[in-house]
Amino acid sequence: MPEVSSSPVAPIKASKSAPQKAMEKLGLKRDIDLALHLPLRYEDETRLTPIGQAREGETVQCEGVVIESRVELRGRRQLIVKMEGEDGAQLLLRFLHFYPSHQKSMAEGQRLRVRGELRGGFFGREMVHPAFRAVNEDTPLAQSLTPVYPAGANLPQAYLRKAVAAGLRRADLAEVLPPGSVPRQLPTLREALDFLHHPPPRVSLATLEDHSHPAWQRLKFEELLAQQLSQMRAQRERALLRAPALRAGPGGLHEQLLAALPFALTAAQQRVAEEIAQDLALPQPMHRLLQGDVGSGKTVVAALAAAVAMDAGWQCALMAPTEILAEQHFRKLIGWLEPLGIKVAWLTGSVKGRARQKMLDAVADGSAGLVVGTHAVIEDKVQFKQLGLAIVDEQHRFGVAQRLALRKKLEAQASRGRGQSMEPHMLMMSATPIPRTLAMTYFADLAVSTIDELPPGRSPIVTKVFADTKRLEVIAKIADAVENGQQVYWVCPLIEESETLDLKNATETHAELSAALAGHGVGLLHGRMPPAEKAAVMAEFSANRLSVLVATTVIEVGVDVPNASLMVIEHAERFGLSQLHQLRGRVGRGAVASVCVLLYTGPLSITGKDRLRAMAETTDGFEIARRDLDIRGPGEFMGARQSGAELLRFADLQEDAPLLKAARELAPRLLDEHAEAALRHVERWLGGKAEFLKA
Repeated sequence: MPEVSSSPVAPIKASKSAPQKAMEKLGLKRDIDLALHLPLRYEDETRLTPIGQAREGETVQCEGVVIESRVELRGRRQLIVKMEGEDGAQLLLRFLHFYPSHQKSMAEGQRLRVRGELRGGFFGREMVHPAFRAVNEDTPLAQSLTPVYPAGANLPQAYLRKAVAAGLRRADLAEVLPPGSVPRQLPTLREALDFLHHPPPRVSLATLEDHSHPAWQRLKFEELLAQQLSQMRAQRERALLRAPALRAGPGGLHEQLLAALPFALTAAQQRVAEEIAQDLALPQPMHRLLQGDVGSGKTVVAALAAAVAMDAGWQCALMAPTEILAEQHFRKLIGWLEPLGIKVAWLTGSVKGRARQKMLDAVADGSAGLVVGTHAVIEDKVQFKQLGLAIVDEQHRFGVAQRLALRKKLEAQASRGRGQSMEPHMLMMSATPIPRTLAMTYFADLAVSTIDELPPGRSPIVTKVFADTKRLEVIAKIADAVENGQQVYWVCPLIEESETLDLKNATETHAELSAALAGHGVGLLHGRMPPAEKAAVMAEFSANRLSVLVATTVIEVGVDVPNASLMVIEHAERFGLSQLHQLRGRVGRGAVASVCVLLYTGPLSITGKDRLRAMAETTDGFEIARRDLDIRGPGEFMGARQSGAELLRFADLQEDAPLLKAARELAPRLLDEHAEAALRHVERWLGGKAEFLKA
């Protein structure tokens, strides 16, 4: 007999259909995901309007019998169907895109139910591309409003409706929260979802659309509670970890640095430096956000924190998202710390060969107390002797997923080679102030320190908004400024779709200004230049050997030239509000009154007008952040696009403040008294997204 193979036969993998792939792209993988995929709007298919009573401009559902069906050629093929209602009134249906099956299902004598916008046409009343289906005289009407769901390409509504209905039936929607947890007036989760997917015909559409209906309130409360539980649980988990207790010694580096600084700290800087020092002294890892407006002096606070770590015999790493920002920190820190005997290492992607190995050796043997650089600081080849503090500047610019990877690498490096797992303290810095409601929601697991005053001597910045038709007048003002010894930034927008266009825009502007300002140096700085060339141009501008610097947004953060007192931002309507504020912060750093000119190309969108108006009306970074939140919403404000995870799908932080308050009060009680229920609730709502909220 022939030998029978004992190896198992691999199962044949069924290939996924286009709608299935489209659903996965929307994150609709679990039954609960489908149940929580709520309608954008609803269509009323519960009523029939006699054709003769339907009004033009209304979206109505009518029924009748086909009396004529033909294909016409009027520039293009069209399917023309004429139907007649019970009242004898007629309706023309026009289809510009159709299949042979459509013509067959709308043959003469067939009863149709159609829904669409009624229009007045040359041949009488008509609907163009209405929804339709063949029916009998006794085909029942829908008993609830028909949901219209968010969808994507290759995902028909009919397919999605069936999938959502099936997921809703199968999903485990049992109440996991203990009795008395949910505000009394709200329905159960099952009742709320059944209602929102299939609302009865007489419900107030206004309460569905503005999300004020109790069913919506239940979902928003559950979502906010899951988010708070996730954050608070992360905070408690972190409290169980061990970290080195870092304290500055008397007469040590911390005191020496304070004495050597050429300026006095502001009261706000002193306060936040003390808050950080208190955290560092604890044997649990600090997880603190240091926020302050542009130019408020966050770098010196970070230097003082680093001094505490190095005083205690531990190393410190400072990471920034760009080389320019990292280099700005590097220069300041070298100036402050090297005279005190501290070796500062420099690590970025552009440091190669022997120079890189020399830096790596200094980090590994501990002779480099402070390491400054980009994400290259936490690459696998970088081995710290003992890392006690990690400082991440402009942390939101790394992207949520990138920050998670960064933190995990730091944890691994910090514990490598030691008997016990010791996690470094983390200090995150941001010049984009976080509005209070966002801090309560997305940073519930962080301690937040705020520098809420600027150092003395900062000159006020006047912001002016001009249409680009005034471009020549602006160039004339630049000529006057450089004649008086001032320096100028001219910022060109980044066009994400095309680096070539970015470069063309910047180089053309550079040529234009070079011709208009003959005898004055005009530099060019853009993202595609080699790092050494960028550094050389910045050095020339800093030394006042260039009067004008034409740049893309590489100068958004980290550039500090006190003599620069005029900034022109071209195509300002293309920039976000926080980005405009960051750019504006590059001027006003010296004693000379500074001006920021926003050049825009019309017509402006409503959002564009709101952004430019905000810039003209205030220089307060906290007010800018509040308006930015109003304009963009929390998802974009917090960089949800970078993470691939939605932050809040249903709740609105401003409108739902009472629900947020209730969720914040309930979350710690659930974690203390009903830990398993809290875990099930987070898993139901967040699944794998809970990790993103820890970054």
